[in-house]
Amino acid sequence: MLYISFMYFRILKKIGFVLLVIFALIGAGFTGMYFAVKWGWTNTRGGIDKQRESFLNNTQTANVIGSQQQKYWQTTEEWNILKTALIKDKAVLYRAASASGVSPRLIASQLIVEQLRMFNSDRESYKKFFAPLKILGSQTQFSWGVMGIKRETAIIIEKNLKDTSSPYYLGQQYEHLLDFHTTDIENERFIKMTDQHDHYGSYLYAGLYLRQFMQQWKSAGFDISKQVDILATLYNIGFSGSKPHADPKAGGAMITIGERTYSFGSLAQEFYDSNELLDEFPRE
Repeated sequence: MLYISFMYFRILKKIGFVLLVIFALIGAGFTGMYFAVKWGWTNTRGGIDKQRESFLNNTQTANVIGSQQQKYWQTTEEWNILKTALIKDKAVLYRAASASGVSPRLIASQLIVEQLRMFNSDRESYKKFFAPLKILGSQTQFSWGVMGIKRETAIIIEKNLKDTSSPYYLGQQYEHLLDFHTTDIENERFIKMTDQHDHYGSYLYAGLYLRQFMQQWKSAGFDISKQVDILATLYNIGFSGSKPHADPKAGGAMITIGERTYSFGSLAQEFYDSNELLDEFPRE
């Protein structure tokens, strides 16, 4: 009896050791992934880099492949789901637009593209969660929240609000819009941008992001406040690609919806110019 108990003990001990090794490997994997993302080891040169170069070199990128394909996105199931979800968020989006000083439809234009891209790139999540519940998709990995803003971009947006020497500085009335209220800034920022039950933070970052591009270009002598496709392109390629000049072209990442392909900037412009949700989010 004692021998059998000892055998069980040895077996349990081995099982425990194996489990310990497995959990240690899993922990090491997650830790490695965290630092890989944080230090940029996962960054690869892709379509967005090529679109950024095209924008900087002042060359025209593809807007929509084939004129007969324009507004195809309006006929899709994804659009009907997204439209319903966006109407639910009307009040909170308006509040963020008012605080950031931009048009609600302008913010919605960026949201439409980000969401359609997400719905079409992650079909499983779309079918399981977003479509049945008719809700917006919120990202939590490389880009955050319903507006798809990266952590590094969010930090620059925050800094621009307080740096009076920055070409993106908007004035004293905007300086405290993104202030933190705890000592755990990283966690507070993450929650603010990814809260699935309240998208205000995500919309506010997006509105301020767009407003900062407007300010930079206006200071350089170029008013792009009414150029939705250019603002959307800048929203997509980021601060490093924003070089004010007289003849910018729309572009950005290429987005495939069904059998159609759009650029980020052109799809945002198409929504803005369309009659979709015009009563809820009128053009300005």
